Amino acid sequence: MIEPHPLTPFLPHNAKILMLGSFPPPKQRWCINFFYPNYINDMWRIMGLIFFNDKDKFCILYEKKFDGDAIIKFCNDYGIAIFDTASAVIRQKNNASDKFLEIVEQTDINALLEQIPDCYAIVTTGEKASATLSETFHCDIPKPGTFVELHFPRELRFYRMPSSSRAYPMRLEDKAKVYKGMFEDILL
Repeated sequence: MIEPHPLTPFLPHNAKILMLGSFPPPKQRWCINFFYPNYINDMWRIMGLIFFNDKDKFCILYEKKFDGDAIIKFCNDYGIAIFDTASAVIRQKNNASDKFLEIVEQTDINALLEQIPDCYAIVTTGEKASATLSETFHCDIPKPGTFVELHFPRELRFYRMPSSSRAYPMRLEDKAKVYKGMFEDILL
């Protein structure tokens, strides 16, 4: 069964960076109606550590969920656009693993970039997203924590970051250090 993307692209007018994952997990794993919605995913903890030195900055601990309003405000304030490299998928297993996602329709990244003209960096947050973007732009996949230059449709940097999934074998603090280096290049 083909599953269309359940969210619309989040594209703040001031976006300097476009973060791309692969595709959201099944809805039953969501704790917020926004990107990286699974409470056991570490994306919002990574952001809390980098920008506020507090891994729980975006957590509502007693409810085991994220504070969606605070996350959206943060992304708007810092010019972080978010979407995924797939607009439609088939889940070969009913889980969040990229390994079992068949991409039926890739996202039109150029169309997203046209809506955020000040964006000069694309960041992928996992292996499948990196491979999909590499295919889209016919470029090499950077090593985790590094970037390659893109010259289409405008000068951009394509950064590959470690997955924020807890299945990725790296400590939260180490992931945050890698992400922080990228954000220091772009935003800080």
